[in-house]
Amino acid sequence: MGDGGRVGIVLVSHSAEVAASVADLAKGLAGGAEEVLVAPAGGREGGGLGTSAELVAAAAAAVDGGAGVAVLTDLGSAVLTVKALLAEGDELPDGTRLVDAPFVEGAVAAVVTAATGAGLDEVEAAAADAYAYRKV
Repeated sequence: MGDGGRVGIVLVSHSAEVAASVADLAKGLAGGAEEVLVAPAGGREGGGLGTSAELVAAAAAAVDGGAGVAVLTDLGSAVLTVKALLAEGDELPDGTRLVDAPFVEGAVAAVVTAATGAGLDEVEAAAADAYAYRKV
């Protein structure tokens, strides 16, 4: 296990339902992976579409298992929200990384890899490798 802890994964979407569904899908395809620290951060605090820095920060804190947090995002402002939080420097747990990966495939790869006890570098690489998944 990397750094004596577990890697956490945050899934940031403009929709609470999408973030929660992708988290459920990834955990399900990883055989349940109940030990993997995964949190959705979707929509805005009061509901509706959008992204919330507060929800992202709370999700990251909730899944901080001591080995870093991989954050995957869906679209534009979700990326910008996470980048802004990272730039602040004190809003997210130490070792939090924005991972450049496709949202659904990357989430599945990240959760499956984290379930093996892999470290943050390996989780990030697996998620990023999902860009190479071919469908035809």
